[in-house]
Amino acid sequence: MLLPHGTVIALVDGRNFELYRNTGNEAEPELTALDAPTLDSRNHSGAGHHSSPGNHANSQVDEDAHASAAVHWLNSEVLGHRIDKLVVFAPARTLGEVRKHYHKQTEVALLKEVAKDLVGRKPTEILAALRENH
Repeated sequence: MLLPHGTVIALVDGRNFELYRNTGNEAEPELTALDAPTLDSRNHSGAGHHSSPGNHANSQVDEDAHASAAVHWLNSEVLGHRIDKLVVFAPARTLGEVRKHYHKQTEVALLKEVAKDLVGRKPTEILAALRENH
């Protein structure tokens, strides 16, 4: 996959949020780490999960809230014209949660989604995963 210059790659899982920008060109991408924002996941509770004494869904609620907060931040960056092109990597379950919260403009900016957990991986591994899933 050709990765246009300036494309932002977001790595999201239930607890982490990492960002990279392609500072290279389309044919020879070079990923540069960006500072990840501090997310407020308190206002993004997982509405589909309820915890009770017999059903300990609190960790899932927290993970969904984190994923939702990450997407809300991405939406604000797209709407603020700070992100034009976007690639999202997330584990399959998290990706399902992320998709529920995309703004229409974020969907337009989205070049690719990959159901894979790459949080904590090196830029070369991220680029290799992109090539595998073109």
